[in-house]
Amino acid sequence: MPQRTATRTRKTNETDITIELNLDAPESGYQHNTGVGFFDHMLDHVARHGQFSLHISATGDTHIDDHHTVEDVGIVLGEVLTEALGNKKGIERYGFASVPMDEALARVSVDLSGRAALVFDVKVPGFADPGTKIGQFDSQLVLEFLTALTNAARFNCHVEVPHGTNHHHVAEAIFKALGRAMRQAVAITGDQIPSTKGSL
Repeated sequence: MPQRTATRTRKTNETDITIELNLDAPESGYQHNTGVGFFDHMLDHVARHGQFSLHISATGDTHIDDHHTVEDVGIVLGEVLTEALGNKKGIERYGFASVPMDEALARVSVDLSGRAALVFDVKVPGFADPGTKIGQFDSQLVLEFLTALTNAARFNCHVEVPHGTNHHHVAEAIFKALGRAMRQAVAITGDQIPSTKGSL
């Protein structure tokens, strides 16, 4: 079976992003250079636990803030994911992961349905509030990234964090769970389109 790969570059007045994705070659590793250190760390978790080859290079107007870079990486990652999946023949389609990170617990459920929907139910006071920081990173951008990703790749994603106190732990659990859920969902487990409609 041919490896499922995609590469895309997107340039705007705010960002310049190139992403290379291979869903079937984890041995090719991952490298992320977005200019936003904490975000790179989170993307590492997605690739490592998703077992993807993922290379992201981005420059953006981080002298203003990190918002445009994080959001636009989500958009381009969604686009390359869609391209790499092709017609989605044989994929598992659904994925779920529950990941503890010390006192935090994140559960992520995905459906590569062709329909964009995000439910972000994080029961950690202040996590997605404006001005809340994890180091220099605005924790609100976790939601912005997931919104951009799910809209661009057109999939359902439910994120639940029933408890946690350390915001770094919460974010890390979310990204690890996302990677592991996506690994399940993109796995080839059959030879048909996993939908009674005949397309996704």
